[in-house]
Amino acid sequence: MNRTLAPTLIPALLCALPMVGQDRTTKSESVPLYRVTVVERSVEAVNYQYRSGPTEIDFRGTVLLADAKGRATVESRRGRTEIDAKFERIVAPSRFGREYLTYVLWAISPDGAPHNLGEVVADSSDHSHLTVTTDLQVFGLIVTAEPYSSVRQPSDVVALENRVRPDTIGRTQPIQAKFELLPRGQYTYQVQDSLAAAVNNAPKVSMSQYEALLELYQAQNALGVARAANAEKYAPNTLAKAQQAYDEAQRLQASKSDYKFVVQNARAAAETAEDARVISERRARDEQLVNAQAEVAQAQQAKAQAEAAAEQARAEAQAAKEQAAAERAARERVEAQASAARQQAPQVQAERVQPAVIARVSPPAASQAQTQQAARIQLLERLNGVLTTRDTPRGLVVTITDDQFSGGALQPGTRSLLARLAPVLASQPGLHIAVEAYSDGAEVQTEDRAAAVRAALLAQGLPGNSVSSQGLGDTRPLASNATERGRIENRRVEIVISGDAIGTLPFWDRTYSVEPVR
Repeated sequence: MNRTLAPTLIPALLCALPMVGQDRTTKSESVPLYRVTVVERSVEAVNYQYRSGPTEIDFRGTVLLADAKGRATVESRRGRTEIDAKFERIVAPSRFGREYLTYVLWAISPDGAPHNLGEVVADSSDHSHLTVTTDLQVFGLIVTAEPYSSVRQPSDVVALENRVRPDTIGRTQPIQAKFELLPRGQYTYQVQDSLAAAVNNAPKVSMSQYEALLELYQAQNALGVARAANAEKYAPNTLAKAQQAYDEAQRLQASKSDYKFVVQNARAAAETAEDARVISERRARDEQLVNAQAEVAQAQQAKAQAEAAAEQARAEAQAAKEQAAAERAARERVEAQASAARQQAPQVQAERVQPAVIARVSPPAASQAQTQQAARIQLLERLNGVLTTRDTPRGLVVTITDDQFSGGALQPGTRSLLARLAPVLASQPGLHIAVEAYSDGAEVQTEDRAAAVRAALLAQGLPGNSVSSQGLGDTRPLASNATERGRIENRRVEIVISGDAIGTLPFWDRTYSVEPVR
């Protein structure tokens, strides 16, 4: 595929689609491969022995991308596992559906939890190469087609999966790594018709421009999906932060700035929009649950009232029947006895009619985990109103980028943002704030940067024993330092927020059960 033509094809596909994720039935086309629907798959999980040296593992294409193949070098190091993967014959993902714009590499842990490792972008020869790290030591690897690169769960379009080689150093787990896949159509939104005009005269572009445009289209996809999930109602701050990053990416693209900064902002927009989508779906489900509980309570109350009314009617009918019998028996009695019997009948009726008891059904008290998750989502929304924040297994992570520093010191604008951030953190007692500074391996003052951020937070009244700081150098790279863009991403400071008040599970994650293969 000629990559200089790809940017003209992608918006064309988007514009031609009335709704992303809809049923793709047509009258003329034959049944394509992407009609193969997979709801659950299994892949071998490999235990890469700690610090045993690099080893290789193969990739093979599934029925959906049978010609694709690849190979990865995996090495378990201190604190991380490095993966250097190369792929061949990675054709355009739009063959599986117009909503698919990219491929994503996933690590699947033995308990079934998927971990997004990074985007697989093919060059003009349909080859791709990426170097990533993961905290896992035991995992399987798959590649899926996705609408954008920052999705939380793999789609059901599995293009490649790992295959253990005879010389792979490590051992496979005795259980299979099970992972749940999103049903097709999970990501839906109305595509703007106005995009069609932008496609007609789209010029050919270079590979770097293609990459920037692809990231912009993915960010646009993510924003549209988030809005379709009612993010404007349920996660307005997070969605606004995503829109802000997307607008900045568009501005940089229009001003012909360095494509690396366009990609950086577009990716931030897609990632934050995905957070907004997950928050919205979670809050919508919570709202539906509350409404359902209220409906159940009303139904139970109405049922209790109806039963009470029916019981009262039965009691009145029985009393009337007894009264009639008493009147018939009293015909031969004197008028005084009949009058006494008639006066006694209402009293008998009152004694027999039981008072109606209406059960008031209250929704069950929220569990501790639900309370923690609600607090976590609320804090994430408030933090996103100040600085871009992600929810991770480490905690809520606020990122301060390299351009917000001058050497080891904070820029004045960054100080103002931290001054707004501190009251949000102080509003939730019991939090621990860890300031971690990273570099790209060059002479970047990570200790100074971490200390500067901590000092700025303490100056706003946060207690000193709740805020720690450390410079971690290049120990946790987000991208390869072989490129300028990767080095820019790796030079950052992360404010990691954790504590019992917000729990340890990200709002987009869940617990998993492990079952042995029988």
